[in-house]
Amino acid sequence: MYSNHPSHSQQPIVFSQEMLDQSQEIIKHYPEGKQKSAILPIMHIVQKHFGWVSVEAQDIIAEMLKIKPIEVYEVATFYTMFHLHPVGKYVLEVCRTGPCMIRGAEDICKYLEKKLGIKEGEITADGLFTWRTVECLGACGYAPMMQVGEHYHEYLTPEKLDNLISDWKTK
Repeated sequence: MYSNHPSHSQQPIVFSQEMLDQSQEIIKHYPEGKQKSAILPIMHIVQKHFGWVSVEAQDIIAEMLKIKPIEVYEVATFYTMFHLHPVGKYVLEVCRTGPCMIRGAEDICKYLEKKLGIKEGEITADGLFTWRTVECLGACGYAPMMQVGEHYHEYLTPEKLDNLISDWKTK
């Protein structure tokens, strides 16, 4: 099957049979020699399963696609949607570009740091939250805003953050 390299993570990465089947189905969509095109959808599978895309998982993807590991690393480091380190269950991605900053994104970040007790990129002790800043999320008219998973949260205030965090803690 596909090798695991435990030196890159705390526990060996093992792709489930379901992950392998999904990946093989995706690879079939590309002609021989063009399997590299499957990197993005396979990395989405990996992140959905593990919560992040470790170097070890990237190595396995490269092996599956018969390409060099650097070809996967280049893609993984280019796209900010992939987490290259463990993260909390909820990743709060606060827009940090001009319109959001003008409308208070910096204050939102300070509030998150205080409220959650973690600095940017860290994980709360309960494993629920990580927050980070990201480039434009394309909702400038609703600033300040953040994305959590597939959901946008707009016109952020400390009160809205308190309600969201409270809701996530009960899920």
